[in-house]
Amino acid sequence: MTNLTQLSQAIHDEPQWHLADALQHPNEIQITPLKDQALGAVVTGLDARKAQSGETIFRLKQALAEHLVLIFKQQSLDDLQYLAFASYFGSIFRPSADNSVLASQSDTGVPPDVVPVSNAVGQGDYTGHGELSPHADHQWTPLPSFGSLLYAIELPQNGGQTTWFNTIKTYDALSDEIKKKIDALQLITYNPFVRVQSNTGTSGYADSPYYRFKDQPILGHAYPHPLVRIHPETGRKALWLNTRSEVELVNVNDIEGSELIAELRAHILKPEFRYEHHWETGDIVFWDNQVTLHSRTPFPAEQRRLLKRISLAGARPF
Repeated sequence: MTNLTQLSQAIHDEPQWHLADALQHPNEIQITPLKDQALGAVVTGLDARKAQSGETIFRLKQALAEHLVLIFKQQSLDDLQYLAFASYFGSIFRPSADNSVLASQSDTGVPPDVVPVSNAVGQGDYTGHGELSPHADHQWTPLPSFGSLLYAIELPQNGGQTTWFNTIKTYDALSDEIKKKIDALQLITYNPFVRVQSNTGTSGYADSPYYRFKDQPILGHAYPHPLVRIHPETGRKALWLNTRSEVELVNVNDIEGSELIAELRAHILKPEFRYEHHWETGDIVFWDNQVTLHSRTPFPAEQRRLLKRISLAGARPF
């Protein structure tokens, strides 16, 4: 027998749902919306090491579509258990080797299924300890991820909070005039990792222009996606735009396009569209990457922070 992949091993080792003591009863699990927040709900009572019923997974998928962010408290998982739990919600995101993403490996061109997000050298130091501006993961790829799970294992004493932004509410709050103007526009988000590779000594979004003017070279591949995308389950419209990396509106005048993007980005950052999460060890946060952005506050370089991320495959935005 050939060796199993990490994902295959995870599902192979998963507790069997037909065994009474392995299946968690749905009545043990509570889903509580966050009060006075733009998005999010807390899931308590769930043990992600156990097999989950169809009823539970359906409830969680419905809750994610409604609240966009689910916060699972007090989890204790190894990588295989984490993968098995994540796979209830979709296939693992595996980008093509010609589109670099966070943690893409030099030998395969793709990231591992479980990506360590850490500031420790040799332990997944992909994002350092600085601020990360609001963004959607993998927005520059042909098929951006549907969602991600981030599991807190080791946390700094200060900083390192993650904020999620509800881009459905962001869109809904726009004037009818702006909605009419942007509903049919296509946006290209350029790959920030290509710019890093082409400019020695630079580091990601901080060194990218905010907008690509037509007289500037194109770095990497360009995949137009809707500026306003439709959530595939609820049909709600969301503004599909990050706040910092290099973008370009298709068939729009440079000046007009850059001014419109700057206006929309300022709108996204309004406090009424966000929820800031203060991590506790054992938290798993699961978010809908199609209709949210997320950012991170900086934290001291000498304080260790280790989380593990699993991203789930998505479809072409529409």
